[in-house]
Amino acid sequence: MSDNEWRLTSLKGMDVYLPDGRLLGSVHDAVVEVGDHIATHLFVKETPEELVEGKVNLAVPWRWVRSVGDVVLLRWFPKTPIPLRN
Repeated sequence: MSDNEWRLTSLKGMDVYLPDGRLLGSVHDAVVEVGDHIATHLFVKETPEELVEGKVNLAVPWRWVRSVGDVVLLRWFPKTPIPLRN
């Protein structure tokens, strides 16, 4: 396993926080672009109803991530709650 693969797998289960400190959920997986092996999104599960209507899982663009440490902190997130689209 390469160093980059280890880093991506270590994200699984990390809490994801909005810029204002609210918990969005936890990382289920990272979406990786096959050709370039670049993470493009984080797949977040266990979202709260007050942030995401229907508590659906989200794919959060990597460009929204500010930092990764003990938790994932986002630099931006759209107005909440995110409506459920049918």
